[in-house]
Amino acid sequence: MCPYLGDACVYLWNIFIFRAMGCLQSIRCKPKSFRESLIVLDVNASIDSNRTSIDESSNVVLRYRTPHFRASARVFVPRVSVKETWTIGWIQACNHMEFHNMYGNNGVSSWELPDLRDGKIQAISDSDGVNYPWYGNTTETCTIVGPTRRDTKFTVSMNDNFYPSVTWGVPISDSNLPLLTGIRRDQSFTTWLVAINQATGETLVLQTIRWRMQLCIHIDPDKPLGERSSLVEPTAQEQPQILPRNEPIPANALVKPNANDAQVLMWRPYNRDPILVIPPKY
Repeated sequence: MCPYLGDACVYLWNIFIFRAMGCLQSIRCKPKSFRESLIVLDVNASIDSNRTSIDESSNVVLRYRTPHFRASARVFVPRVSVKETWTIGWIQACNHMEFHNMYGNNGVSSWELPDLRDGKIQAISDSDGVNYPWYGNTTETCTIVGPTRRDTKFTVSMNDNFYPSVTWGVPISDSNLPLLTGIRRDQSFTTWLVAINQATGETLVLQTIRWRMQLCIHIDPDKPLGERSSLVEPTAQEQPQILPRNEPIPANALVKPNANDAQVLMWRPYNRDPILVIPPKY
């Protein structure tokens, strides 16, 4: 080795080895940050294969139940050596909503999110309305309080579906006379797996999922109760997309109001001005 440099080469080589060993010791001794140590072992997202079911048992409202969207993730957190608290879980926002109930030649009722409809915001929180910004606080989240004595492995999961009631009669009327002729719904969501530092608010987006729910129901109000409705489409929902690159969370997805509190019910008669039937809760 280095036959022409002799002792000088050996000296330089020893310095190199010494510094390299010093760097390795430094790396080993320095505790990793939460950001560096957290590992998402796997993520699963799907929509159940069953069709939307329709319930005509009431002479006041039609009810339908869509298949469930489900998401779950297994997360591994090595021993936390510092005093800090992190919550890991699911945050969801609605990006698009069309929810129209047709009443023949009378008009259309629709549940609407005015700011989203008018393009004032990109998305609106779909939190449970209590545990902002989380979708829920049972299976949907897990909180790690450091320092911890051992590694932690856990699963966070969530599910979502629609189960609304739609009046047979025109929503501004006291009559139950069946005039409902169709329902069309198309909603899109973004769901994030997120870790948030409870003290600093630091937010780490770990995974991003996009999903959509669509349905079209045809209704013949002249038929007897129990025989009026039929599901036109789709027979099966599009499966969710687990994105290869994470998307940032819009500010509106983290704060009040949530979609349920912000939505309004409008009655839009043909050739007349729309009427606000149910104002926003928030």
